Amino acid sequence: MSLAGILTPQANTTVEAEMRVLLHPGVAFATARLTCPSSDSRERLLGYFNRVHETLAQFDVAPLEVAGFACTGSTYLVGLEAEARAFAQARVPVISAAGAVVQALEGLKARRIALLSPYPAWLTEACIAFWRSRDVEVVDVKTPAGDRSDTRRIYALGTQDALDALAAIDASRAQAILISGTGMPSLGAIARSNAPLPVISSNLCLAWRLCDFLRAERVESWIAPDAAWRARVAP
Repeated sequence: MSLAGILTPQANTTVEAEMRVLLHPGVAFATARLTCPSSDSRERLLGYFNRVHETLAQFDVAPLEVAGFACTGSTYLVGLEAEARAFAQARVPVISAAGAVVQALEGLKARRIALLSPYPAWLTEACIAFWRSRDVEVVDVKTPAGDRSDTRRIYALGTQDALDALAAIDASRAQAILISGTGMPSLGAIARSNAPLPVISSNLCLAWRLCDFLRAERVESWIAPDAAWRARVAP
């Protein structure tokens, strides 16, 4: 049995629920909460990143083999280079959700994406800028209905919200659809999507990379119709 650590934002209950479905039976996980007392969404996301080593310390001597930083928005703000420098000092390898999406898109050879963004406008803009910096073209963007002014409002969204946003996306020029944000429920929507191209999410990609790190797996097997997690999400 392998053990992964999951670092998730303090109010995010989606990550753990989806990791229970996504991770293989031979991969257990323990969770530590990324915390920041600020009421400002940007400051919270930066606080989560700046306190990553304090969060990892919560695991004490737990025999982790790898850890997952399950906060895509933080990486959109600081960039992969700053992230890599910070994570290099950790006691175990740390894989971020955003970094996992980058590698998934590379594996799928997808350079054009349609984006489902559950974020406030300023974070959606940072998200688009991040992908452009990776030479990935964002051909369409859709945001779930409702007040998106605070990033924590993501946690009130459900599968139907994701499905409605997916249905509105123009993916005619895209090579993949990305449901961004680890707090956005994604698995039910991905499983029920009729899109003729790969649909991936922050949590799906992070789970794939954690398992890939532990046992070497291709991302294509995780989006296939017979992917193992699909049977687990069906009930």
